[in-house]
Amino acid sequence: MSVKIQVPRKSLAGRLFGAPWMRWFLISAAVIVIACLGVSAFFYKKYARLIEEKLTVGPFTKTSRIFAAPETIKVGDVTSREELATHLRKTGYSEGQKSLMGWYHFRPGAVEVFPGPDSYFRQDPFLIKFSGAKISQIISLRDNTQRNQYQLEPELITNLFDRDRQKRRIVHFNDIPKPLVNAVVSIEDKRFFSHVGFDPLRIMKAAYVDIKTGRRAEGASTLSMQLARNLWLTPEKTLKRKAAETLITLHLERTLTKEQIFEYYANNVDMGRRGSFHIRGFGEAAQAYFGKDIKQLTLPEAATLAGLIQRPSFTSPIRWPERAKNRRNIVLSLMRENGYINDRQYAVAAETPMVVARRALDSNDAPYFVDIVNDWLQDEMGDHDFQANSYRIYTTLDPRLQREATEAVRIGIQEADELIAKRRARTKTTGPDPQVALVAIDAETGEIKALVGGRNYATSQLNRALAKRQPGSIFKPFVFAAAMNYALDPTSGISITPLTTLMDEPTIFENTGRDYKPNNYGAKFYGMVSLRTALAKSLNIPTVKVAEMVGYKEVAKVAKGAGLANQVGTPAIALGSYDATPLDMAGAYTIFTNYGEYVQPTSIKAIYDEAGSPLYEANSEHHPVIDPRVAYVMVNMMEEVVRSGTGAGIRSRGFNLPAAGKTGTSHDGWFAGFTNKLITVVWVGFDDNTDLKLEGAKAALPIWTEFMKRAHQYREYRNPGRFAPPEGVVLVNGCGTSNQEAFIAGTEPVDPCGGLTQVTSWDDPDIVSSGRSSEDLPPRRSGDALPLPKSVDAQEQEKPKEKEKKGIWNKFRGIFK
Repeated sequence: MSVKIQVPRKSLAGRLFGAPWMRWFLISAAVIVIACLGVSAFFYKKYARLIEEKLTVGPFTKTSRIFAAPETIKVGDVTSREELATHLRKTGYSEGQKSLMGWYHFRPGAVEVFPGPDSYFRQDPFLIKFSGAKISQIISLRDNTQRNQYQLEPELITNLFDRDRQKRRIVHFNDIPKPLVNAVVSIEDKRFFSHVGFDPLRIMKAAYVDIKTGRRAEGASTLSMQLARNLWLTPEKTLKRKAAETLITLHLERTLTKEQIFEYYANNVDMGRRGSFHIRGFGEAAQAYFGKDIKQLTLPEAATLAGLIQRPSFTSPIRWPERAKNRRNIVLSLMRENGYINDRQYAVAAETPMVVARRALDSNDAPYFVDIVNDWLQDEMGDHDFQANSYRIYTTLDPRLQREATEAVRIGIQEADELIAKRRARTKTTGPDPQVALVAIDAETGEIKALVGGRNYATSQLNRALAKRQPGSIFKPFVFAAAMNYALDPTSGISITPLTTLMDEPTIFENTGRDYKPNNYGAKFYGMVSLRTALAKSLNIPTVKVAEMVGYKEVAKVAKGAGLANQVGTPAIALGSYDATPLDMAGAYTIFTNYGEYVQPTSIKAIYDEAGSPLYEANSEHHPVIDPRVAYVMVNMMEEVVRSGTGAGIRSRGFNLPAAGKTGTSHDGWFAGFTNKLITVVWVGFDDNTDLKLEGAKAALPIWTEFMKRAHQYREYRNPGRFAPPEGVVLVNGCGTSNQEAFIAGTEPVDPCGGLTQVTSWDDPDIVSSGRSSEDLPPRRSGDALPLPKSVDAQEQEKPKEKEKKGIWNKFRGIFK
C-alpha cells in the first residue's frame, strides 16, 4: 500500500520572499536604508557642528558696527527721563542688566546709567537727576562727585559694512510684546509652540491647495524652518537645500527652546527697506517704520510688522499704505480666530489709520557718509576683515545735524527746481533735476558732522560731495589770502591791504602766449574798486589782477597747502577753474577758521576690535598755510560778503549769527560759509556738467541758510561768537559805519574814507554799474599796462569834485542807457 505524502504549498508571500531576486532586493534595500541613515547621520552631525559653532558665539555678533559721534548732555539741558531712556535704548542699552552695551535704571526723578563692556566710553556709572523738564544734577556713582556734563553712547548708524547694508537692533524674547508674538504665529505658524519643527497639518493643507490651484499657492514652512533657511542656507529651491533645511530644523528644535528660536527669528527676519538700508528684525523695524522702541508697539503696529514678513517690499507701509493696511487686517482677523483678541479689539485695530514715522529719506542713515567710511576702511585698513569680525567703528557724524542737513536739502532745493522749471517753461525745454551736495565740518577739528551727496540715495549712489567740479568764486578768498600772505615778505616789494584798489574794466591777460579774456558776471564793471569791494561783489577782473600781481604759482601754492591738489598756476586759477570737490572746499576753508592752519576733514574717530582694544585712533593732519593775521583779515572781508555783498541773502532769510562766506557761480551754484562752530559748503548743479544758469546766491545759498539756522539751534553749536583777532591785527571802524575792518598792524589807513568805495547792498537797485559795459570799454592788456595798486594816500590826492561829477554823469548814463 503506497502512502502519498502531500507537500504543503508555499504561500504567495513565501514564494515571493523565497525567490532569489527578492532576497537580493531586500539586501539592497537594507543597504540603501543603512547608507541613507549613515549619510543623514553624517550630514546631521556636520550641520549640528556648524549650528553649534554659530550659536555658541551668537548668530549676529560677527558683524562690524558703525556708530555716530557721542552726544553730550549738560546740567540745565531741556529733556526728560523718558527722552533720555529713549536715547539709551536707541544706542543699545537695556532696562535690565542684559546688554553688553550698558543698562539703565529708573529712580524717582532720576535715571542711573551704567556703561557696559561694549560701551564707547570707559567712564563711571552716573546718576542724572531732573527737575521739571531740565537736567538738574549729574553725579558720578563712583565717587559721588557732581559733574557739569555727561557723554551719551553714540547712536548706531548701521551694522553690516558692505554695499548691501543692513540695520538690526538685537532684542530678547522678553522684550518682544505679546501682541507681536501672537501676530507672527497667527500669520506664519499658529502651532509653533506645540509642533516639533514641522507642522503635518499645514503640510497636508498646503499640498491640497497646491494640487487644487495647479501651482505653488501656499507655503508650509514653520518659523523653525524659516530660521534654518535664513541663517544657514541660500534661498535656492532645490532638494539638496530642502534636505539640509530639514536636518538643521531638527537640530534647532532639539537644541533650543521655542523662545530662543523665536528670538533668533525675530532678530533675523527680512522687514524690507527704509531709505537706503535693508531692515532686519522686528527691533529695527519698529524704529524704522514707527519711530518706536519695540516694547511700545501698539496692536495695529504689531500686526503691520507681522504682515510684512511674507512680502516686505510689496506691502511696505511707506510705499503702499493701503496694501499694508489690508495685510494688517488679515493678520488681525487671524488673531481673532485664534483667540488672541476679541471682536472689539479687532474692530478698533482694523479701523486704525496706517500711520508711519515721518522722517526725511535717509536722514538718519547718512548713506553717502557711510560710503565714505567704507571707502576709507578698504583703502587704509584693507588687511582687516570688517565682515567677519565684530569691530566697532566710531565716526564723527552728528545724527541731529545729519537730519537737519537732509531736511534743509529737501526744502532748499525746491527753490532751484522752481526757477529752472520756469526757465524751461519759457524756452519749452526739458531736462533732469539738479543735484545737490552739502558738507558740514567742525570749524576747529575738521570732523565731518553732516554730509549729503545727492537728492536721493535710493535712485542714485553717486556721491556729489566727492565729485570734482569747478568751484568758481568760492575759490577767490584763496587768491586774496595768497596775495596778502606774499606781501608780508619784505622782499616781495608790494603792499596789499583790503583797501588796495584796482581798476575793474575789461582786460586781456596773457597765458603762455594765449589771450585770456575773463568777464564779470552780467558783464558789469565798476571802475576803481578796493579789494574788499571786489570780494564782496565777486568781481572777476580785479581778482585775476591780484593773482597776476603776486604770481599764479603763489596762489596755487597756497591752494595746495589747503588741500586743493588739482591747482595749476595760470590766470584761470584765480576764478576757480580747476576742479575740486565740495568736501575738498570745506577742508580748505579751515585755514580761515583756524588762523591759517589747514585741518584735513576726517570721518572716523576710532575703531575698536572684538576685545574692545583700540585698533585705530584718529590723528588728523594739520599744518600752517598762511599767516594767522592774513587768515583773520580774510574772515573779516568775507563777513562783508554776507553783510553787503553777494552773500547778503543769508541775512534776509533770517540767519543773523556772526558768519562769513562766499558765493560761487561756475557751471554750478556754490556757497561756502562758516561760523566759529561749523564750516558748510553747498553745491548745486547737473550731473552732466551742463550750465545750471543760476547764481550760487539763488541755488546754493538758500540750502546753506536753512541748514545753518537749524544746526545752530543745538547747544553745541548755539551762540557762535566772533573770531578773536590775533596779535598783530588792528581793527578800524569803516567809513561812515560802525563795522570794524581788519588790517595787519602797520597797514591800517589813517583815514578809512580816503577813497574807499562804499557798498550798501548787492541787491540795492541804486548800486548799478558805472554805466559802462564790456562793449563800451576797450579791453586793456595786463602786464605793463596794469596799474600799480593805489594806496589810500594816493587816492586822497584825487580831486573830489571831478570824482563827484564823474559819478553823477555815469549814473545818468546808466539811466538813459
